[in-house]
Formats: sequence, C-alpha cells, structure tokens
Amino acid sequence: MALVDATYGVELGFTPRSRTYPDPDRPPLLRARAREAGPYGDDGIEVRTCEAIDGVQDDAVQVDLFELGFDQVDLTDHDALQRTCANVRQAGRISDADATAIRASLDGAVLACSSGRRLTVLHVADEGLIMRSAGPNRLSVVGPRSTGMNGHGPATSVHGDQDVHGTPLLQLMDGRAPELFRHDSPDGSNHDVSMMLVNLWIPLQQITQPLVLGDGRSIDRPRHQARYGLPTDSFLDRDDDQNVNDIWAFLHGPDQRWYFRSEMDHRSAYVFDTLSTPHGSAVLPGEDVAERCYLALEAAEAAIERGEVAELARVASEAGELEVPDRVTPALRQAIADMVARLEEAGADPARTCSGGAEAWVTASRDARRRVVRMSVELRMVVAADV
Repeated sequence: MALVDATYGVELGFTPRSRTYPDPDRPPLLRARAREAGPYGDDGIEVRTCEAIDGVQDDAVQVDLFELGFDQVDLTDHDALQRTCANVRQAGRISDADATAIRASLDGAVLACSSGRRLTVLHVADEGLIMRSAGPNRLSVVGPRSTGMNGHGPATSVHGDQDVHGTPLLQLMDGRAPELFRHDSPDGSNHDVSMMLVNLWIPLQQITQPLVLGDGRSIDRPRHQARYGLPTDSFLDRDDDQNVNDIWAFLHGPDQRWYFRSEMDHRSAYVFDTLSTPHGSAVLPGEDVAERCYLALEAAEAAIERGEVAELARVASEAGELEVPDRVTPALRQAIADMVARLEEAGADPARTCSGGAEAWVTASRDARRRVVRMSVELRMVVAADV
C-alpha cells in the first residue's frame, strides 16, 4: 500500500489528432504526418498534463511485461554491466569499447523481473544502442545533432519503437515477425508466444525527465495509435529500403494510465515491449525550478572563473527568490535544496567564494548541477520470457 499520494501531474507530449489521417495502406489505421525532428523534437506535438504513479513511493503497482507491457529488471548481480555503466556515467558518453562490453555482458544473460518473470536474452541487436542526456525541464545538454551513439536528447513525444508489420522487421524477417513475436497492435495481436522484442532502458542517473510508460491495457489502440515513418539517416546506418523506420505515434486519451519511477540508477532498468508499449520522457512538477537553479549555478561558476564578485552576488541574490511547488518528488526536492544551498553559500560571502573558496565551491556546484541531468543507455534485445 502507498503511504503517501504517489500520483503526480507530469507533462507528456502527444501527437495531435489534427496531424493524423486514415492510413491508405492499412485501413482503418491512422497514420501520423511527418515531423521535422521525429519523436525527439518539440515540433508538431501537444503537451498534456497526465496523472502518473510514482513506483518508488507506491509499491502496490504490480508491473508485468505480459500484462502492462513493461517490467523492472534487477541488474545488481551483473557485475561487468555495473562497472561499464559506472564508467559511462562518469565519462558522460559511451565509447565503442563500452558498447561492446554492455552487449557482451547481456548476451545470454538471464534477467530477473520484479514481477517474478525471468527473461533469457537470445540476441542483442547490433543497432539501437544509444545514450541520452537531458537537463531539467527539457533543458538541452547535448549538441544540435547526435553523433553515433552519443548526443541524443530525450524523446519528447509518446511513441512506440517498432511496428511489427513494418520496416525493418518486414525485410529482416520476411514478414514473419507478427507470428514470432508477442505484441499488441491496432490491427492485431499475438499472445500465444513467449519470444519478445524488447527495449532495455538503463538509467545511469534519473531524478528529472523520467521515462514514463503507459499501461497497454488502457490504450485504445485503433483510436489513439498511429503509424509513423521515422527517418533514420542521421543516427543509423541502414540500406536504402530500410532507412525509414516504421514506428508508432500516440494520441492522448482520458483513460490512459501512466507510470514512472522518481529516482533510478543503473542498479535497475526498465524492460518494455518494443512493438507495443507507449513511452516518452516527461517533465515533473518542480523541474522549472531545477532548471533555474541549474542555470544560476552555471552563471555563478562563470562569474567565479572571471573573478567577478559583483556578478556572483547578483546571480546568488536573484536565485534566492525561487519557490518550490508543494507537489515535488522527494528526490527532486532534495536536489533543488542542494543547488539552493550552493547559491546561498556563494551569496553569503561572494568575495571569499571568488578567491580562496573558488575551487571547492565550483566542484560542489558542478556536482549539484550534474545530479539533475538525466543520463540513460538504451538498447534492443530478443528475449524468451517464462510464462
């Protein structure tokens, strides 16, 4: 039972109905119109505030890969994977060697889910292993374009990663994917097999921009799930007949149920159905305050580097007017408090902070800022799930 109210109003991006039309190839499905940045930009989406349950504070929620479409995986016993994830978190990027180590540590592994299910990894996909980074309130902490596995921002709209009937599964599996993989689609399903194509989402650290997942049973798929062609030229090396990935966009519906965890690191991960589960990053209440703190600390660090005592005093003084909303997750509230403490410390004696205490203060400031940056690694696998 939940001891506190664990439901929060989170901001999620959806495809507007005005940007869909009847799919001429697979009636009566919907198709979403092209977006310049796909599910990773903010063009052509509508932001809705949706109630989402925080699994950290409410352990009564029983997630299950078969029933809801997602589950939580315990990774603490996978030592090689833990070491690699810690290295990636420290470096802030993933290298080719890291990617090789992650794939090797998962190949053939048996993963224990919180539901009690066990997943045997049959295959780790060659493509699709990427790292995402996002600042609070969708503050960009990466460049304008991704570079290989790195430089990816958060997914700003709710989507599903693969159409079981579409590219590239159609070509790679000669059209047999719907009969081989468990899935739920607007025009069909397969609940008779235990083999699944899944995403493993490993948070290196996450208290802002959480991954939010939808309960598949609450989705009206014919009305709220639309085919979408995602160009992959910028981040995947594919043959010409496979460079548009057939995925799913989702419209908002009043009966949809959403779940997240307010604090995670790489000791646990989400596993979810690549072919069916709606998901996307969300903005939590209080992330706007965290963003202002982050930017104030960044400005204070720059003022110290230039030796500008008056500018440091001004930045610290303005940050003192911040107000934290009542409904903030405990982890985010603590992170904001830590950033505010650094600003108050600088404002109390800006001259000293700019001189003898500069190095220690800047180190503490950067650590506090880094804490509110969400970093995650994701990859795709074929698994056999026990029944």
